[in-house]
Amino acid sequence: MRHFTLASLTAAALAVGLLASAPSMAQSTQPAAKADKMAPAPKAAPAAMAPAKVELLDINSATADELDALPGVGKAYSAAIIKGRPYKGKDELVQKSIVPQKTYDGIKDKIIAKQKS
Repeated sequence: MRHFTLASLTAAALAVGLLASAPSMAQSTQPAAKADKMAPAPKAAPAAMAPAKVELLDINSATADELDALPGVGKAYSAAIIKGRPYKGKDELVQKSIVPQKTYDGIKDKIIAKQKS
């Protein structure tokens, strides 16, 4: 029972310490009347500052130099990718043993296999 009591007191002390350090409305130093005059919240970042979308490289139409620039893809893999065209999906690079799984994992978010319409 003594260990339970010490554990409970320790947990309570930690909880009080954590709550005391967290800001709350009850501990506000500004009077409630001035709360209406507070500055407005900052606006969301403009679209120009948002991260740019990465253009996906189409493995069905990319040049050897474009494929070679992908991480882990050298001249041999880029030649094999071109030789194995067309692809229905980018995962066929692994299914057809064109590139190893580790290489595919490194490029899968940078490539796409577009279909001709």
